[in-house]
Amino acid sequence: MRRILPTSLTGQIALLVALALFVAQAINFALILRERRQSQYLQVTAPTITRMVDAAERLRDGRFRNPPEARNQRDGARGRLRLEQANPIPAGLPRRSDVENGIRQGLREANLTVGSIVTGVKRIDPSDARFARMNVLRAERMKRLGAELLVAVEIPGRGWLTLTAGWPRGDGDLIWRLIAQTLILYIAVLIPVLWVGARVGRPLRKLAGAARDFHPSTPATPIEERGPGDVRAVIAAYNLMSRRVTAMLDEKDQMLGAIGHDLRTPLAALRVRIESVEDDEDRARMADTIDEMNKTLDDILSLARLGRPSESPTETDLSALIDAVVADFHDLGQPVDYEEGERLILRVRPALMRRAVRNLIENAVKYGGGAEVALKQDAASVRIEVADRGPGIPAEQIAAVFDPFTRLDASRNRSTGGVGLGLTLARAIVREAGGDISLGNRDGGGLCAVISLPRG
Repeated sequence: MRRILPTSLTGQIALLVALALFVAQAINFALILRERRQSQYLQVTAPTITRMVDAAERLRDGRFRNPPEARNQRDGARGRLRLEQANPIPAGLPRRSDVENGIRQGLREANLTVGSIVTGVKRIDPSDARFARMNVLRAERMKRLGAELLVAVEIPGRGWLTLTAGWPRGDGDLIWRLIAQTLILYIAVLIPVLWVGARVGRPLRKLAGAARDFHPSTPATPIEERGPGDVRAVIAAYNLMSRRVTAMLDEKDQMLGAIGHDLRTPLAALRVRIESVEDDEDRARMADTIDEMNKTLDDILSLARLGRPSESPTETDLSALIDAVVADFHDLGQPVDYEEGERLILRVRPALMRRAVRNLIENAVKYGGGAEVALKQDAASVRIEVADRGPGIPAEQIAAVFDPFTRLDASRNRSTGGVGLGLTLARAIVREAGGDISLGNRDGGGLCAVISLPRG
């Protein structure tokens, strides 16, 4: 059902108005049809019943005179009431049970006993020869009605009392007129409704697109305030909000820069001072602590600034990028194997992507003793796989390791260094590039981290 119903504001308004018009026209049609049938009863059915009851009473009292043959033709044009020896109504004509019941009820109230009552509605041919002998006004009325009602009442022992009266052709013409009226009404109402809906919906669609495409790394372009007053107010509020968000992000970047500067200065001073420590082991431990603090500070600032990186996306050879990262680990004597793939160009931020790959390899080396790196691709995506043969991660805790400052004490301890921001930062970088990172335990032990990036 949801697929059938329109989803746009204009479509829903138009559908609501169309349904309201349909219900109103249906009620109008029912009222008009009821009024027409009441009018038909008063103008045709009731006089027919009255005349037939009156003729039956006169026939009972011996006052009814059947017109002679010479007057019969005039009767066909005037009175149309006579006594026949047999039922003159052809079989197969549509019958009117309401007229039959009305005549029977009237005759019963007049204490008259009759036999069968038969009615039939017969269409009138406009070229019928009778019209030439009729009064002009009556002939036009009969042609306009388009049909005649034939009534035959059986009078036991006397014959059939017959009557012919004009009869409306049916409700078909009324239905077609109402359909035409409904179409005109729909055109007159729905066109302005659609125009108003489009006038409201167009700026709302632009607003939705601007909100969907909003990115903190690019300046927000104000949306033109168009449409009704309420819509213009919403657009103005969005423009104001986007300016405030941009200003807050600028202020945040300035604050982060100041924090980074203020924290690195004392760390650098501490690094200088520890050179005066005589104990080599203590001096090395202090240096490692300062290096870890610097790395943690870099991770925190990088994660906080990720939404507005200063680096622009460029066409980058991922195979060469991974090879350079692996080479850095080889220089440090780390066991990292890289299964080189073919040259693969992708539009990414190279420094950030290099950092994401480095974080995954660093985790594999720290917690698995080494890393196996591979670059794979298919028609839809590119995958960078970093695998190790370490203890792996319990399946129920895989999602939690991406949370900031999360470490799994069962397999990872403080001696390995880090504060639990490596995977968080790597996933944020990859998602900013339109991809994602997934973790999975390997058969035979170990963990495999996969960076998936869309092609194109």
